[in-house]
Amino acid sequence: MNKKRVYIAYTGGTIGMKPGQDGYRPVAGFLADALSRYPEFRMADMPESEIHEYEEPLDSANMSPEEWFVIAEDIRARYDDYDGFVILHGTDTMAYTASALSFMLQDLAKPVILTGSQIPLTQLRSDARDNLINAVYLAANYAIPEVCLFFHDHLYRGNRSRKVDSNGFAAFGSPNFPPLATVGNQIRIRQHLLLDGPNQPLSVQKLLSPQVAVLTLFPGISAEFIGRLLAQGLQGVVLQSYGMGNAPVRDEAMLNCLRQATDAGMVIINTTQCLHGNVDMRQYQTGQKLMEAGVINGFDLTPEAALTKLFYLFSLGLAPADIKTRMGISLRGELTLPAGTRATKA
Repeated sequence: MNKKRVYIAYTGGTIGMKPGQDGYRPVAGFLADALSRYPEFRMADMPESEIHEYEEPLDSANMSPEEWFVIAEDIRARYDDYDGFVILHGTDTMAYTASALSFMLQDLAKPVILTGSQIPLTQLRSDARDNLINAVYLAANYAIPEVCLFFHDHLYRGNRSRKVDSNGFAAFGSPNFPPLATVGNQIRIRQHLLLDGPNQPLSVQKLLSPQVAVLTLFPGISAEFIGRLLAQGLQGVVLQSYGMGNAPVRDEAMLNCLRQATDAGMVIINTTQCLHGNVDMRQYQTGQKLMEAGVINGFDLTPEAALTKLFYLFSLGLAPADIKTRMGISLRGELTLPAGTRATKA
């Protein structure tokens, strides 16, 4: 019986960094050399794996849509040769990359799992070993047709994940959606949560460079500040409002700025600053005023998913009205649908 095969792409990040006088830094060849000495990868239960280090390993703070496309194309080029894919990535922007890849990899039928660590692999107390071994094992042995993120015993849907701790080993969470799998003495896959498999071959949608920004409300924010931001030729804005989608509506000038922008075709999606919960602009007058100004409901989208979804939809060349409609539809399980509706791929 042929062994499963997993492709491991090291894009950079803490997991493969080497300590030096100026702190941890990515060094070409260091990770592959370290992994070659790990006996776990030679055990019978482990799949065959190929490790590919990118030419210039990056700290994830330097990730951009150009690097997302390189990763997506790397997967596409090797898609038929492997049963699953593991992307080693820095933790700071891992949730952004996981969200972006979930939209870019259209009709994905195999597991793509991002993981990393808080401490480099070669250090004594590193969390890298467990994260990497479990990610590789899951990618090889389970039919999970999604982009996922594995960290600290949990497999999360990529576009539902967020970095929630800058120091702890449980660095990631999925505040508004259960983990797809939990790893302990046994591996528990929540099969009912997985997306349906595709009916077309994999394709990659490159993200273009739409003019999109994130606007976080704060007490005392001025209409002048908002107006200047919205006047920068933006196509879309992720608005991070209070609670269930509320804003200071006594400021009529601010509402006018938003209304003028949406009337001109700008897509403004309302997300909450809260870690848990969702936007429902119908509940309070402060939310209803935003609806009247043309702001659309972001439901329980994470900021990372909202931003990358805007990137994706604008890159499809859609009209603003179509983008507004699709922002409220679950394309890759990124937002919660009404009870009884199953997430589907689009």
